[in-house]
Amino acid sequence: MDPIAEIKRLYYATTRTTIDRDLAQAIGLLKTLETEETRERAAVYMDGLSQMRSEWDVRPESGATGRTAGAAKKTGARGTPKKAR
Repeated sequence: MDPIAEIKRLYYATTRTTIDRDLAQAIGLLKTLETEETRERAAVYMDGLSQMRSEWDVRPESGATGRTAGAAKKTGARGTPKKAR
């Protein structure tokens, strides 16, 4: 089995439900690569898998705070909430 071909296959076959397992498997395969040149060839697929995991990491919205999704909480220098002006 060619590790780079398997990493590439994982990249194209991964789904939202399999991304964690596929990325862990790809990392294991990456560790078996012996030269920097082969690691560089696999890097683009590893980066892609990492990006997919980040994009698909959807967390439930919290309605308890009353803030809308994406609204940032303004804080002062010490992390305490700023007063509204």
